[in-house]
Amino acid sequence: MGRRLVLAVGCLALLAARCSDSGSADDDGAGDTGASSAPASRTPTVTQATVSDALPDGFTLASNPTIDYGALGYEQVEYLLDGLATAHVPAGPLSEDGKWIVTAGEEAPYTTRVVVTRPVDPEDFNGTALVEWLNVSGGVDASPDLTLTHVELTRSGYVHVAVSAQQVGLDATRTADPERYASLSHPGDSYSYDIFSQAGQAVRLDADELLGGLQPERVIAIGESQSAIRMTTYINAVHPVADVYDGFLVHSRYGRGGALSQAPLEQIDTPPAVRIRTDLDVPVLVFQTETDTDALQARQDDSDVYRLWEVAGTAHFDSYGLALGATDEGDEAGATAWFDAMRAPSTEPIPGFTCALPVNAGPQTYVLRAAVVALSEWVATGTPPPSAPRLEVVSTDPTAPEYAVDEQGITLGGIRTPAVDAPVAVLRGLGQPAGSADSLQRFCRLFGTTVPLTTEQLTELYPDHDAFVAAWEESLDRAVEDGYVLEADAELLRSVAENAAVPS
Repeated sequence: MGRRLVLAVGCLALLAARCSDSGSADDDGAGDTGASSAPASRTPTVTQATVSDALPDGFTLASNPTIDYGALGYEQVEYLLDGLATAHVPAGPLSEDGKWIVTAGEEAPYTTRVVVTRPVDPEDFNGTALVEWLNVSGGVDASPDLTLTHVELTRSGYVHVAVSAQQVGLDATRTADPERYASLSHPGDSYSYDIFSQAGQAVRLDADELLGGLQPERVIAIGESQSAIRMTTYINAVHPVADVYDGFLVHSRYGRGGALSQAPLEQIDTPPAVRIRTDLDVPVLVFQTETDTDALQARQDDSDVYRLWEVAGTAHFDSYGLALGATDEGDEAGATAWFDAMRAPSTEPIPGFTCALPVNAGPQTYVLRAAVVALSEWVATGTPPPSAPRLEVVSTDPTAPEYAVDEQGITLGGIRTPAVDAPVAVLRGLGQPAGSADSLQRFCRLFGTTVPLTTEQLTELYPDHDAFVAAWEESLDRAVEDGYVLEADAELLRSVAENAAVPS
């Protein structure tokens, strides 16, 4: 199927329970902050890794956006980290409340790599470093969150650090370029949590080398899907003893956490539905799409250190993440391409990869960018974002989950954007058939659907173009005011609506 398809599938955030990692809430937790340690004073307690000199250009990282970073004042640099990683063993039951106690287990040496995307000019750095646990569900290291958020990261001065935390991704990287990556070595995923800790600690303590001299004020962990499942276990078990990260953005988690330990060590699984522990000293923002129904069993109330964002009209992964995001430079052309995908969605988002129905072309990227800003500000100031409305659910039955929908079939509740409140298409996170179990098309079930509204439907909603623009801007202004869409993106989306041929 070709290298492009293999890499693109690598960026898919997949169900960990079936891939490589073999109660509704109201605003009742609007406290100022639960963080007890200011970012600048945090002192990690894990072993310090050794950071190599920068490697030559030519690194391998699936789904890395193919934009000209140099033109944006950025550079991407790869480093090796090596050290001694520690596995963890439970000192008590792994209960559903996530309040787990672990102790140090066996140790093993490792050599992994990180890819740093950073501003060249120190004056452009905003002080926040995002550390992404790379997703390995497609069998390779992939950076879905960099793809989905790079527009905001580069325009606002963030650092992004991509970490190869898991064995399958590191093995694939070494296989892809045996000469460059001959020294890579991974002792197994029981050690992945400490490897991720040591990578985050290196961002803080070895910034002169790893960040080219940039000094981070906030170090925030981020990861999607399979990585989010691992991060759930990291937050509940490892963060209390490691004290590395200042906050967590858990993107599209499922009900359970990742195994605390696994082969070649003892298999120690977590409960099928586990909540994020409520006694944390750092904030956690969980970002969920409509597809992520397994996590409905693990819903919990917002608190001083926890927020849940469920976003209407979104899928686990979508046309932006699969294709459009790779070349989006944050201009009107990128926003127009996103809008056009709702009006003319594709069953073949990547050449050679076809799903039964047109895949979701929803607004995930725009809300996720806002989530990054909200969490960074929460860590910096102690002020949490407002509690978001939950998606309206009819059934949480894992075999037949169902949301409440309006007369057009659009899911009710959740975070709203113009894509669902001034629609040109019906965007769903469910309903995409899976292909055969032995083909790449089995991943299609994660991509949701897009059904464009007909001219008759559009005309019924919007008697003329001005009516459409008014509805679009009303919803957009509300989303900006609520903090779910950034003003920089809203400016582009207003222009897109004004230029769109709707309702015709």
